[in-house]
Amino acid sequence: MPVRVGIREAKAHLSRYLRLVKGGDEVIVTERGRPVGKIVPFRDTDLSVDDRIERLQAEGIIGPPKKLAKVPHPVQAGGKSAQEYLREDREG
Repeated sequence: MPVRVGIREAKAHLSRYLRLVKGGDEVIVTERGRPVGKIVPFRDTDLSVDDRIERLQAEGIIGPPKKLAKVPHPVQAGGKSAQEYLREDREG
């Protein structure tokens, strides 16, 4: 069950409530007894993909990306694009 705390109490003892959140609890912040916000544990899924990759690299779980081989530019055959050839092929 979430812990409920008034704004003044939360400000005065923020570190105490953050310890609860780190332990997996939720803290509901109230103003005059009415909920106005919630402090919840941070999950890795809240990070961007780049931040998650950076964290995995820092933890040694994955290595840095390998260099990719250069891919040649597409060659046009007969001045038509691949989409045009595909469309012609589908139309029969």
